[in-house]
Amino acid sequence: MVKILHFSDAHIDMVRQGRRDPQSGLPLRTLDFLHALDTIVDAAISQKVDIVIFAGDAYRDRNPAPTFQREWGNRIMRLSQAGIFTVMVVGNHDVSPAVGRAHAMQEYQTLHIPNTYVISKPCLLRPQDINGLPIQLIGLPWLSRSGMMAYFETQQTSLEEMNLEMEEMLSKLVRTWLAELDPTLPAILTSHVTVQGALYGNERSVMLGRDMVISPALFKDERLDYVALGHIHKFQDLNKGHHPPLVYSGSIERVDFGEINDTKGYIIAQVDRGSTTYHFHKLEGRKYISVEVEIEEQDDIIGQIKKKLPAMDVIENAIFRLVLSYPRKWEALIDERAIREYGENAFEFYLVRHPHVESRILLPDTISLGQLSALELLDLYWKSIHLEPDEMEYLSSLAAEIIHLADTGRSGEYLLTPLVKKEEEA
Repeated sequence: MVKILHFSDAHIDMVRQGRRDPQSGLPLRTLDFLHALDTIVDAAISQKVDIVIFAGDAYRDRNPAPTFQREWGNRIMRLSQAGIFTVMVVGNHDVSPAVGRAHAMQEYQTLHIPNTYVISKPCLLRPQDINGLPIQLIGLPWLSRSGMMAYFETQQTSLEEMNLEMEEMLSKLVRTWLAELDPTLPAILTSHVTVQGALYGNERSVMLGRDMVISPALFKDERLDYVALGHIHKFQDLNKGHHPPLVYSGSIERVDFGEINDTKGYIIAQVDRGSTTYHFHKLEGRKYISVEVEIEEQDDIIGQIKKKLPAMDVIENAIFRLVLSYPRKWEALIDERAIREYGENAFEFYLVRHPHVESRILLPDTISLGQLSALELLDLYWKSIHLEPDEMEYLSSLAAEIIHLADTGRSGEYLLTPLVKKEEEA
């Protein structure tokens, strides 16, 4: 049995703005990500895991600043010095911009850092490749189209054809390696990839798009004992209750309000041939709070807002967003200063305004819609959306001409004259 720690999507330099720590000079939000990473490294050491699998995306982009490379390196060196073998998968944020150029974790390959292995191309690792640990590991980094074309020496140009051929070639490669596995040893597959059926934050299912989307059937092979995935920031098991577990560990810290309801953490798994158990360990992270307030009355607007706000101690040190919806005509009645004073205890405060225009027009009791002509109805509509008088006049004249042409059966080509004239005036 092998004990592994699986995490992914650290993005330690995702937030580079905002208040800074006076001692380190780093943004306070960056320290949140580094604190989560420290918790993971501490857990790996204290739990005496055999191997750490990082499933990709160490940084925000492929060109991290040296300061952030130093911070990431400090944590990886702690694992190395503790004798814990660490496998790092190159993710889409780490991958080199072109074939032959260095990726963001290149130095660990170049300098041959002890107890580390960087997966920058598809590979099958055997015990002799990972310090004699009794496991086999199939590694698949982020598969860029240029990299795949170079790896498989193909030159398809159509996006759809390229995706299909890449998936076919990848499936063939994985199945070849599965057939070569030692059936007596546990087998792990790790990849930074989009698997069909996975959920993004806010329960959005992964759909076919620009990413190459892999069918989960490829990874549900019972010759595998654990599948450690990265790229999707939401923790989930795509083969829950069955063998092997197909697990996205999720990101280690929330990156925006789209992940407000996601639980962040890492996985510790006990992997044996034909039997795996794992536990998701929650990381607390920075709180995100979002409140939406619909202002329904003109009187005491601030009072209405404050009644729906959380207590000040709740938003303290949280990233707090207040979304206000109200009729546009009440814009001047909103005391933004008072609202911002309330949010001063928050770590960050975002005020989002959503003014809306009243579109309802009341007709006199003596008039019904059926009594109005098409032009009169259009006039009411344009008033409801608050068009400028000159726009209303122009659109009314254009509508009258369209109706006249429709009634007489004449061609619409005559409409080009007023349109061109209007364009020239503009």
